[in-house]
Amino acid sequence: MKFGAIDIGSNAVRLLITNVMETEDGPIFKKSSLIRVPIRLGEDVFSTGSIGADKQKKMVDTMHAFKLLLGVHEVLSFRACATSAMRNATNGEDLVEHISEKVGLDIEIIQGKTEADIIFSNHVEQHLYNDRSYLYIDVGGGSTELTLFSNNQPVASRSFRIGTLRLLQGKVEPEYWEKLLSWVEQHTEGVQKLDAIGSGGNINKLYKMVEIPGRAPMRCEQLKELHQKLSALTYEQRIIRLGLNPDRADVIVPACEIFIAIMQKAKIKDIIVPEIGLSDGITHLLYEDHKKSLA
Repeated sequence: MKFGAIDIGSNAVRLLITNVMETEDGPIFKKSSLIRVPIRLGEDVFSTGSIGADKQKKMVDTMHAFKLLLGVHEVLSFRACATSAMRNATNGEDLVEHISEKVGLDIEIIQGKTEADIIFSNHVEQHLYNDRSYLYIDVGGGSTELTLFSNNQPVASRSFRIGTLRLLQGKVEPEYWEKLLSWVEQHTEGVQKLDAIGSGGNINKLYKMVEIPGRAPMRCEQLKELHQKLSALTYEQRIIRLGLNPDRADVIVPACEIFIAIMQKAKIKDIIVPEIGLSDGITHLLYEDHKKSLA
């Protein structure tokens, strides 16, 4: 069976098609297709407060293409979720209504707490150690979602308006940093055996650049070294020398800074990068809903 997940982020819009195969040991999720379109809604929203005409047209065209692909793949069901940029845009709801009327595709604008819950639904904690605690960090273009869990259970979750595009545009006030780091300190102080779990396109790319064998965790020191290397290069050099996509070459540096700041405040030495995100969480929820409908 196939499911479709659309993640409308502040930096890019993604369509993930996933095959789910049921076995005696449980379902196996295998990514069939991932399409990423760097519309960068946050460029408009974080500077003017609304989504401009050009990006509105790109959104309509992209959603039309995604709807056609969902049909070609014959997905069992799909879900489209929009995050920080759309929920902060003064005309976000209007754009959702326009896409629904023109394309026939419904989009949910989800709050930060819902976003964190969907990401957590990947159940990555089931494959980790029960005697350790984990801080789940998802860094996007417009927001950072944090979830602390222990004994395979979430104990605290919060969304903060700190993201890579906001940092690039100078739209993150010092008080936002203070709130984020204060929350991290408050909820991780005294927690023993604490590791981080990172999700989002930037941390996945950073992990690949370090070339760690066997999917082992990445050390905070390795992340710091990579940040220094990236910061020493110009935008053009990151594209030419490191082969980064143009829409990745600028946001990857502030992404490093967010992860490092959180890990240092929580005194975390290692970060696990399982290559999952919001679209993967949507897929898991779609499958669970499908199973419930058959019960």
